[in-house]
Amino acid sequence: MIKIQWMMKLLPLFHSLQDPLLQRLYLPFKPPTPSTHFPFPPQLFQTSSIFNIRDPQTTPFLRPTSIFFSKLLTQCTASKIVGPGMEIHARIIRFGFSEDMSLRNHLISLYTKCRRFGYARKLVDESPERDPVSWSALISGYVQNGLAVEALSTFHDMRLLGVESNEFTFPSVLKACSIAKDLKLGMQVHGVAVVTGFDMDVFVANTLVVMYAKCGEFGESRRLFDAIPERDVVSWNALFSCYVQRDCCAEAVDLFMEMIKSGIRPNEFSFSTIINACAGLVDGTQGRNIHGFLIKLGYESDPFSANALVDMYAKVGVLKGAISAFREISRPDIICWNAIIAGCVHHEDHEWALKLIRDMSTVGVFLNMFTFSSALKACAGLGLKELGRQLHSSLIKMDTKSDVFIDVGLIDMYSKCEMMKYARRVHSLMPQKELVAWNAIISGHSQNAEAMEALWTFADLHKEGIGFNHTTLSVVLKSAATLQAIKVCEQVHSVSVKSGFKSDIYVINSLLDTYAKCSLVEDAKRVFEECSIGDLVAFTSMITTYAQYGKGEESLKLYLQMQERGIKPDSFVCSSLLNACANLSAYEQGKQIHVLVLKFGFLSDIFAGNSLVNMYAKCGSIDDAGRSFSEIPIRGIVSWSAMIGGLAQHGHGEEALKLFDQMLKDSVQPNHITLVSVLCACNHAGLVTEARKHFESMKELYGIEPMQEHYTCMIDLLGRAGKLNEAMELVNTMPFEANGSVWGALLGAARIHKNVELGRRAAEMLLALEPEKSGTLVLLANIYASTGLWENVANVRKLMKYNKVKKEPGISWIEIKDKVHTFIAGNNTHSRTKEIHAKLDELSDLMNKAGYVPMVEIVLHDVERSEKEQLLLHHSEKLAVAFGLIATPPGAPIRVKKNLRVCPDCHSAFKFICKIVSREIIVRDINRFHHFKDGSCSCGDYW
Repeated sequence: MIKIQWMMKLLPLFHSLQDPLLQRLYLPFKPPTPSTHFPFPPQLFQTSSIFNIRDPQTTPFLRPTSIFFSKLLTQCTASKIVGPGMEIHARIIRFGFSEDMSLRNHLISLYTKCRRFGYARKLVDESPERDPVSWSALISGYVQNGLAVEALSTFHDMRLLGVESNEFTFPSVLKACSIAKDLKLGMQVHGVAVVTGFDMDVFVANTLVVMYAKCGEFGESRRLFDAIPERDVVSWNALFSCYVQRDCCAEAVDLFMEMIKSGIRPNEFSFSTIINACAGLVDGTQGRNIHGFLIKLGYESDPFSANALVDMYAKVGVLKGAISAFREISRPDIICWNAIIAGCVHHEDHEWALKLIRDMSTVGVFLNMFTFSSALKACAGLGLKELGRQLHSSLIKMDTKSDVFIDVGLIDMYSKCEMMKYARRVHSLMPQKELVAWNAIISGHSQNAEAMEALWTFADLHKEGIGFNHTTLSVVLKSAATLQAIKVCEQVHSVSVKSGFKSDIYVINSLLDTYAKCSLVEDAKRVFEECSIGDLVAFTSMITTYAQYGKGEESLKLYLQMQERGIKPDSFVCSSLLNACANLSAYEQGKQIHVLVLKFGFLSDIFAGNSLVNMYAKCGSIDDAGRSFSEIPIRGIVSWSAMIGGLAQHGHGEEALKLFDQMLKDSVQPNHITLVSVLCACNHAGLVTEARKHFESMKELYGIEPMQEHYTCMIDLLGRAGKLNEAMELVNTMPFEANGSVWGALLGAARIHKNVELGRRAAEMLLALEPEKSGTLVLLANIYASTGLWENVANVRKLMKYNKVKKEPGISWIEIKDKVHTFIAGNNTHSRTKEIHAKLDELSDLMNKAGYVPMVEIVLHDVERSEKEQLLLHHSEKLAVAFGLIATPPGAPIRVKKNLRVCPDCHSAFKFICKIVSREIIVRDINRFHHFKDGSCSCGDYW
């Protein structure tokens, strides 16, 4: 039955022997004719008289013995020199020793070592005896040369002929099964070993352990290992070396420690293997412990362990340890040099890598392809164009065959050195362009802001029919995002689904990022929801997308899902959550995220620090923003700009300008955003002279040309200050067409100063530029109403009705106990509406007694005064403040956010309310913060 199974299993192998390459392995044996010159090293012979033997008839007294030929063949086998061995074979035949089984086995070993398998097989087939040693030698020779199929075929022939296997046969056959990863065949061989009783032999048992482990059956491997009665260090090495080869490095380290506890002393092979496991785990601590143990047992001079130590320290980033271990090696080989150079490059210590390459050349060790690959990466990392070209020139002079890794290294180097012309040339000259080369050139285009070229190259790749992987798709999607190419993004999405990459986390994250950058939030959301294996990057992308597009509540909800999955946030997630809280003006939730920043140790992270400053500033707590700013260890321009902008928004113009001066003293150069914040600070504080000085010196002092935002700030400032002619002069002289922001600033100034003519012109320009905005006509109607032009007001209202323009409703919201409550003027849907109205009535009586007079003139409805007063009393910001008074503890500040400018009546009312209830009321409108305290506002009534 077993023989039939073997025939069925190995039948395909017999057909494969007809391959021309394999036919050459089985050449018919023809004994060579002895020549007059014996080309063999004379030192192999004991005397010169023996060396001169030519013929048994001419030298009857010096006839060689079997032992003599055996010694010669042993030395030929060790040296792997087949020519002299074949001449010895001829003499063995001539002297009549061809039937000697010992010499025959020596010859088989020689031929298999020298890969002359045809001669070796011929000797086995012509053997007069069915000698298991001969067959085992042949099988062992195949295995040592990696010819697993031929080894198994030979074992099958051996079994068919009835030749019994021995303790040397089974290890070789089982090793062949390991090479072929043929578990089923290995199990059959195991069965034969059990039947014949060789499974208890320590060498056979060790090989069985290795075979099962290499075929992925670690449970069976461990069971067999445990069954070995007397396990030695070789048994342990066999097991955990397999674990390392299968990338189960943690398990290998555990086995090594178990071996130590069992009292088995490790040898040099144990150490080199387990050090490689530590490298695979990137575990420098365990690696150092093993290193100490190695020194203790006296194996520090072992070359394999020394090379492994260099490689381990380099991979875990302990370059000092790698260099120290490297210097302990008296004559490091090319493998050792490459290990430490590659480690330096991997950890971006490119200068040291290039120094080592120079040292390597100095001591006479020649660079190979691996060294060149590392050198090119170092040049790419440092942007060394000329050195990179010199290396390329050296490769050309060496006249080596095209190597894909070298070619990709050249493309990468030229790309990172901004020499895409040469990168394209290398790519075009490659005889066979594999996918890794296509990816390199596409990435090069993307890195050099050649997004369109990247997409065209991807199209060429697709035409070639080579295929693609997640790297290709990720780079192409990045280029599509750069170009805002929505159609390309959708096509790549479709291709990724059809080609099976829809579940690849790299492609999913790239799709999320691309859709987000193309403002397709719903598409990004759909991709995220369809992803079942969302990781930290996916959550970060989606949370950031929501935060950027004003969906802060979705960001915070998504973070809760992230917590449920047990995914630990990083500094980028915290930064995005803080930005979401800033946009929502969610002070309490922002403080909770601050706690997370402290808990996970992100306080020193520049992104988290800047986001904390921004969040507290936008949530109305400029003092908390200042404390967060002071805790940032290294403040960049973003940090300074965030704090200056925060002070400006809160009306602390002079403090903002002082901080700007401090920034300049700290040698931090401003950018255009910083200068916008400086001008805004002057604007909110009415500092016309200071603003004019900064605006006029921007280019001279900082090399920054004023942009649209800077002009808008200046025009708004001049208009608010009543310098309307100067503001218009600036509009007429600025180097570009005025946009909606400029005309909006002029319309606001016209409303403040009741300038009908300017208001009419600004409104006309705004209606042409932004016809969809209802606020333009509302402001124009307010201007007319403030000057008593009621007929014009009526005409504007008719125009609004004709064009179906509806006034944007005022919306205010307040955060109470992690929940945001929203209010709209006249809306009575809140669960505590009755309490809110009762509170407002109470406040109205108290305010009236304190001297408050409602500004009924700003109500454009043609109704009675009492009704106008009720409309004013129920404005959205008043509803939010009243709710805050009944829902928060006495003395706590009330923080309200509004989508429009705070109305003049509410602004007046809050000055009375804050004094009556002894509370600070903080209102963030569309332009700035108003801090109402002790009967006054931080804006000084200038908003």
